[in-house]
Amino acid sequence: MKNCMYAAGILISGLCFSQETVSRVKASFFDGIVVAGYVDHGAFINFTGPNISFTHKGVKLIAGMLPSLRIKEDRSPGTKNNPVMPNLGAGLTVVYKKIALQIPVYYNTKTSTENGVWKIGAGLGYSFK
Repeated sequence: MKNCMYAAGILISGLCFSQETVSRVKASFFDGIVVAGYVDHGAFINFTGPNISFTHKGVKLIAGMLPSLRIKEDRSPGTKNNPVMPNLGAGLTVVYKKIALQIPVYYNTKTSTENGVWKIGAGLGYSFK
């Protein structure tokens, strides 16, 4: 009987401590976050894609890929690109409650007049989860 009481006490205390909120690292394919922002004289709208996130006390830090629609007028001479283009970026996103702040980077490819460079931006968004 004494051993059963010890086993029950250990089981109950284990269940009580399992309710604790702790920091955790998690991999995800989509976090339900939509962000709009500015980069390289144009705008972007993106959704957080595959990422690794770290959550601690209501603040979530996400590092990952950002499938995006970039909106930018092509000012090069000659033939022009469409102003709305799909693009893949990478970056950091911080989510506090439902508000997301994002620092993305996008690569602009090499053209006949410019070298290929990474451009950094800033965005503000909303988390649906």
